[in-house]
This record gives sequence, structure tokens and C-alpha cells, in this order.
Amino acid sequence: MDKISNRWRSQIEAREATGTFRQQRQPDRRVDFYSNDYLGLARSAEFQEKLAELAQTMPHALTGPSASRVLYGHNSVVASAEEFIAANHNVANCLLVNSGYNANLALLSAIAQRGDTILIDELVHRSVHDACTLSVATKWKFRHQDLGHLETLLNKANGNSIVVVESLYSMDGDFTAIPRVFALCQQYGAGLIVDEAHAVGLFPRGLVHQYGLQNDVLATVITYGKAFGLHGAAILGSKLLCDYLINFSSPLIYTTGFNAFNAVGIREAYQYMEKNPALRNTLCRNIAHYLSRLSVVDSVQHSPIQPVKFPHIQLLHTAVRGIEKLGLAVYPIFPPTVEKGTERLRICLHAFNTVGEINELCKEINKWKQ
Repeated sequence: MDKISNRWRSQIEAREATGTFRQQRQPDRRVDFYSNDYLGLARSAEFQEKLAELAQTMPHALTGPSASRVLYGHNSVVASAEEFIAANHNVANCLLVNSGYNANLALLSAIAQRGDTILIDELVHRSVHDACTLSVATKWKFRHQDLGHLETLLNKANGNSIVVVESLYSMDGDFTAIPRVFALCQQYGAGLIVDEAHAVGLFPRGLVHQYGLQNDVLATVITYGKAFGLHGAAILGSKLLCDYLINFSSPLIYTTGFNAFNAVGIREAYQYMEKNPALRNTLCRNIAHYLSRLSVVDSVQHSPIQPVKFPHIQLLHTAVRGIEKLGLAVYPIFPPTVEKGTERLRICLHAFNTVGEINELCKEINKWKQ
């Protein structure tokens, strides 16, 4: 036991020494420029009140299912929500999953066989990398957004090939040219999976749907812990895909089924966004205003995720302290989450941020980027 504890201690001390030690944080009264609550649903009193009203009318949905979805842990409330989500995204089927991380584990650990090849963008979410370790297929990484490199690997790949990308990347805030990736996959007979965790909600049904490819890709993963202000995720695809996962995906089979009231909340969030399109318009204006106020821009993407890169960790920590003294909450990102030398602030813009708050943030960032 002492040897194990000492190893943990030495690894923690190493992180403390390099300024990369992480701690849990709770929200405070500072202005939020860090969370994924892009449209402000998680903090919306109106949305919260609606959920409270629903809880009063269906208290039976508040408790857990107490079993796997294949052992009576599925119910009519969740099934109805899955049908609603599938119809909303114009796909055949939907499986609600407890988180986006679990959705990627459930999907990628099961769909490829020995001798197949999974090709992933090197900057996809950690859950995709971890899911590939559970798969018996070969995993190859291609350089970020480099379709030439992807094509080279597709040429060499054995068995069935599956390509995995994000539509909107969580650290660089850049968008994938999904139609181009899909065309390349078609050329080589590969399946395409798109993780839409950060895009769905910003684009009402995600970018895959916006491009009209929702029934052409192998699967789409969407999450509800970001723009939807809730928790959970969904795998969208064909009935065959969902039947296959229910029968062969260990992370889906050997876990408790989806909470019914969370399914109710997700359905309500879709309807709330539909009634409040101004939230997206306000967010778009805030992004444009932010980009217009910076003297040096590390991203030209019209995205709510805006990286501000620093040459080393010490300068990044100093900048964070200066910004937080102004009552603005930001979050530093450092290795191993991002590559060494690309340490950054990950600025998240929201519909609820004011022009004055954005001006103050940009003024302080400009001091450090000159």
C-alpha cells in the first residue's frame, strides 16, 4: 500500500511543480467566461421553473430505473423522449446514454471488429481515445484537420474503416468541413462518426443535420451537458445500429438505464430553444464583438470557444490571476489536455455575457498578447 500511495504522491507533486495540478472548482459570482453553458439554459430561471413544474406533475420520474435498459431499466418516458429526439434530428433511432463520454465508449468499443481500422483526428475528445483502447480494432491517428493525411491512412487501412471527428473541437474551437470528410469516406468505403458535443444546440440540430448528412453518416453523438444545460447524451443512427449496440455494447448493457426525468428535461430543452431563437442570435453577436475587440486573435473561427495561447505556463497563470481580479472567471488549459507549448485560456462566450463584460475581458487579454 505504501508503494502505491508514494507513487500517487510523487505524481501529484510533479504536477504541482509544473503548475499543472488540477483542483475541483465550484461556480461563484464572477462573470462566466469558462463554462459550456453557451445559450444560458443552465442558469435560466425560466427554464428552471418549467422543470420544477414538470417535476410536480410527474414525481414518479424523479427516481432512478434501478436496472439496466435490457433488464427492465427502460421505461415509456425514456422511450418517448428517444422517439422525440430521433424525429427532431430526422434519423431512424436514438439511444439516450448517461454522458457523452459513455456514449463514445458504448459506440466505439463495439462497432469495429478485429482486423478493422478506426481512424481518429488527433484532437478528438479523450473519450474517443479511451474508447478505442476497449476496441479490438486497430487505431490510427491523423493530423488535426489534415484530410491529405487521412486519405493516406485510408489507403493503407485494413478491414472496415471508421473515421471519427468532432464537428466543433472543444479546445481549438474550430469547425470540421464535414461534407469534405464524408466525401473522402465515401471514396474509400469508410464509415463516418461525428461527435457533435459542442455544436448541437448552437446549430439547432447540429452540423451533420445542417449539411443534410444525418442519414448518411454511420452515427452521430450529441450531448446535453453543454448548450442544453442538462446532463446526458444520445447516439443517433439507424435502427440496425441501435439494435446492435443494445446487444453487443458492454458500456450500454452493463450500466443502469437512463433517468426518466432527465429525459423529460431534455425534451423540454429542445422546446425551450425552439421558442427562444434570440439566444443563438445574441451569442453570434457576442462572438463577433469579442473577435472585433482583440488586438491579436488566435482563432478566426466564429465559434463560442476561443483559445488565447501563451508561450509558457507561468505567464498563463499570471494572466489568469489578473483577469480574475477583475471579477471575470476564466480557466487555464495546460498539458496533458493540450500539447506542450500550446497552453491557453479557453474562453467560452455565452448568450448571457454583456458587451461591457466582453470589453473588459478583451482589454485585459490585449495587455498580455501585445
